[in-house]
Amino acid sequence: MKTMIINILIGVLIFGYAGWTMWKFINKSKQGKCAACELKKGCAEKTSVCSTSGIADHK
Repeated sequence: MKTMIINILIGVLIFGYAGWTMWKFINKSKQGKCAACELKKGCAEKTSVCSTSGIADHK
């Protein structure tokens, strides 16, 4: 009985974290490419700087 409760708690934690991660990803993808970019506050250009190649240039 004790191990079953522990297994259920572990399962809830795993699926809860997976759901939270998916929710975060979906909300970020709804914002668009440059709106969700981690460089948007320090980004000087409004062109394709927020693309993956632009991130490599900004490091």
